[in-house]
Amino acid sequence: MQMPLNEFKRALQAGETQIGAFLGLCDPYSAEVMSTAGLDWLLIDGEHAVNTPASVLRQLQAMAPYPVRPVVRTLDHDAARIKQYLDVGVQSLLVPMVESADEAQALVRAMRYPPAGIRGVGTGLARAARWNGVKDYFAQANEQMCLIVQVESRAGLDALDAILAVDGVDAVFIGPSDLAASLGYLGQPGHPEVKAAVADALARIRASGKGAGVFATDTGSAAAYRASGASFLVVGVDVLLLRNAAMQMAASFKGAVQ
Repeated sequence: MQMPLNEFKRALQAGETQIGAFLGLCDPYSAEVMSTAGLDWLLIDGEHAVNTPASVLRQLQAMAPYPVRPVVRTLDHDAARIKQYLDVGVQSLLVPMVESADEAQALVRAMRYPPAGIRGVGTGLARAARWNGVKDYFAQANEQMCLIVQVESRAGLDALDAILAVDGVDAVFIGPSDLAASLGYLGQPGHPEVKAAVADALARIRASGKGAGVFATDTGSAAAYRASGASFLVVGVDVLLLRNAAMQMAASFKGAVQ
C-alpha cells in the first residue's frame, strides 16, 4: 500500500492559490456536502467548534473520495492530542496562537518521529499508516507532514521573523479577528490598521518562501490579501452559510406569503 501524498502541502510548495472554508458543524455528512462544492481545501475546526479526534476521523473518511484537501485546526499545542490527529490520518495541521519560535519548534517536533521529534509510535493502531499497511511508512511520514502556525496577536507579529526561520514550519496563517482584538480593535478585523498589519505580515511570510494564509470574508479583501502574498485563503464557514441561507429563505417566503 502506498503512502497517501499530502496534496495540500504540494500545492502550497507550488504556490498555487487554494480557496477553502471552515467546517464547524462536526458532521461527516455536511463535510461530504462541502467536499462537492468545488473548494480546494476544507479546514476542520477543533478550536472553536466541538470537534474531537473521533469526529475528525469521520469527516476525513467522508471527504476521502473527493479531491478537496483537508486541514485540521487544533484546540491548542498539546502534543498528545496532536499525536491522535496524526494517527487518524491528518497530514496538515493549523495550530492557533503561536507567539514564539520556541512554540513553533515544539510543534514541529510534535509532528515528527524521533530523532527529529517526539511523535509516539503506534502504527498498528493508526489509520495514517493503514494499520502497518503502508510500505516504509516511517521513512515517508515526516516528509508528508505540513505545519501551519497561526499568528494572531501582537506578540506573534513581533516574533514573526523568528517563527519563519524555524525549519519545519511550512506556512503561517494570519487570523484577523484575534489580531484585531490584540491590537485594540475587538470586533473590527476590517479596521485599516488591522488590514495594514495583515498585509504587511503576508508580504513578509511570502518573502520568506513559506506559504501565507488568511481568513477573508469578502471578495475585495481576498483579492487584496492575495496581492499581498496569501496563497491559501479561508473564505467561508459552513455554519454561517447554512444560517444565512436559512434566514434569507425565511425572510423571502414570509414576505411573499404574508
